[in-house]
Amino acid sequence: MTSDNRAVGAAKLKALRHSRGLSLAECARALLAQASSIGHPSRAAPTVAGLQRSVARWESIASPTLPDERHQLLLAHLYARTPGDEIVLGPGSDFAEFLNALTYLGASQAWLTSLRSTVVHAHTSNGGGLIALLPPEISSMLTSALVRPEWVDERLSAALQSAVTDIGAQFDTLPFARLQLLLAPVVEASRRLLAAPIPEPVQSSLRAVAVSAYTLAGRVAFELRDDVASQALYTEATHEAGLLAVPWRRATVHLSHAMASLHSTAGMSKALQLADAAVRDANRGRGTAVRPWAHAWQAALTARAGDHQIAQNALELAAYDMDSASSGSRSGDDFSPWHLHGFTGVCQLYAGCADTAHDTLSQALQSMAMPLAEQAILITSQALARVRLGDPEAGAALLHHCLEACPAHARIPTVRLNWARKELRPWQHEQFVTALDDHLMEAVAPGP
Repeated sequence: MTSDNRAVGAAKLKALRHSRGLSLAECARALLAQASSIGHPSRAAPTVAGLQRSVARWESIASPTLPDERHQLLLAHLYARTPGDEIVLGPGSDFAEFLNALTYLGASQAWLTSLRSTVVHAHTSNGGGLIALLPPEISSMLTSALVRPEWVDERLSAALQSAVTDIGAQFDTLPFARLQLLLAPVVEASRRLLAAPIPEPVQSSLRAVAVSAYTLAGRVAFELRDDVASQALYTEATHEAGLLAVPWRRATVHLSHAMASLHSTAGMSKALQLADAAVRDANRGRGTAVRPWAHAWQAALTARAGDHQIAQNALELAAYDMDSASSGSRSGDDFSPWHLHGFTGVCQLYAGCADTAHDTLSQALQSMAMPLAEQAILITSQALARVRLGDPEAGAALLHHCLEACPAHARIPTVRLNWARKELRPWQHEQFVTALDDHLMEAVAPGP
């Protein structure tokens, strides 16, 4: 840690104190009050004057000093509350800025993680405080809305939806435990708002936010191997989507739930039921964008179950739906020819046509815009095709590539990798299989 970095940290600490309008002495008194309120008294109680000198040392640009751990904890509790005595811990808050200042002053990331967890737990352990983890502007709006729900307007639902969208965009890059922490306050906020007497015009937009939040939270809980919580969240999402009377929204919930069910304890039967329900909902109303996804997933699941003619019919419907939907403007979430190639290749593989499946999957993998999890699914399927074509070494090489490409510890790619690995059992003692096993062990091993 350079002296320049420490000076930046000291300046940030001083700026935080000044933003509260606190003098050095007032800051010292506030820290003593914090120590008393959290039951953290010093064995040799410091005087205000002595603590005032410590605050000045921490903020000294010329020779900044990192506060000791006890005083970091007291400062953290101080900045966890706004001057109006609200708990705000999310991005952009004084609390987040305080942790940033400690980083510049040389605090270790392990200690900062522990400090943040301690303070977050202290203020959210009863569940109701999770709202404090939202960004300050949303937290402020939400606090007001819960006091006077009749004043809720579309600004709050738009802000919450933006938060869910931002979290979803980080699905491939952030650890799932971190995503769960980010989603928890939005999920709680949605539940509390929908239980309050909010104005009728705003109910639909807030319910749409709830559907998005519960669905994403269900997928994240699935990735964290918590199938009970995942099922409960998907059930909530399905219920709220049904109240919206917009069938395509419920179809999107069913599709996410079907993927999770196929790769979890619920299994194939539940996944097929959900895919069929998604098709029914997608074909009602104006859900043209979700129809090809619904038919494609129905095709993949029925092909895996051995109903190849039904799968072929569903693929043809997916192609028709894709062409019908393409007349409007396309977005990154639209079903594309690359997706159709991917689902077709998977169905061909289940039908026993490994040669055509391999070529079709190769076409699908030419798309550079495909999310990493989708790439991993297709690469494992292509690896299976290579093994069944009599080239197990090439199949193992593709599985190495999948391990490098897929998000760390993502559940669906991991399950499919294990499926593919079982196909290599006849070559169990070959060097290319033992090398793959070593790579698998490295990929799932916890970090240092």
